[in-house]
Amino acid sequence: MSADETPDRLRELSPTLERLRAHVLEHSLKTGTFTLKSGATSNWFLDAKQTACRSDGIIALADAMLDVFGDVIGDIDAIGGLTMGGDPVAFGVQAVAATRGYDLRSFSVRKEPKAGGITGRIAGALEPGDCVLVTEDATTRGTSPIEAAEQIEAYGAVPQFMTVIVDRGGTCAAMAEAKGIDYRPLLTAPDLGYAYGT
Repeated sequence: MSADETPDRLRELSPTLERLRAHVLEHSLKTGTFTLKSGATSNWFLDAKQTACRSDGIIALADAMLDVFGDVIGDIDAIGGLTMGGDPVAFGVQAVAATRGYDLRSFSVRKEPKAGGITGRIAGALEPGDCVLVTEDATTRGTSPIEAAEQIEAYGAVPQFMTVIVDRGGTCAAMAEAKGIDYRPLLTAPDLGYAYGT
């Protein structure tokens, strides 16, 4: 779908994704006139942390993620992404998943290397060789989750899977595919009633 097209209809969503969508629409989506990080203007703004940082939101998010990744969740060792977008997703989903019988470890990728103590950009319980689900709250261009994947790989772990609460731009899929990463966004801009990139 090109950026100037309007989605004809929403894709069919599972009950868990529909519950997440309802939460995002109620708490994370704002309408008006906004200047995006890219400098472009938009008539909608997404603050997905408003979903990830609420108790009912993180439960809806975790249920949706366990549904979407149910076929591979047993293969995943750790979950994390670039701070700050990936943090509430990774930490919240790990905690909720533990109550569902899944043993995941979580971590964060710092934006800059830490000079003292344990150095480098990885903070948390990531271990070399881990099969990783890379997380982010939302993405437009795809650069943050891809940057996280590169740092995870440099650490010696394997960024095998990737997800975001909302894919706003529609470009991350091709970037992830080029790196051999299985990318499964939970929701997309069209799921919220908007065209990609608007």
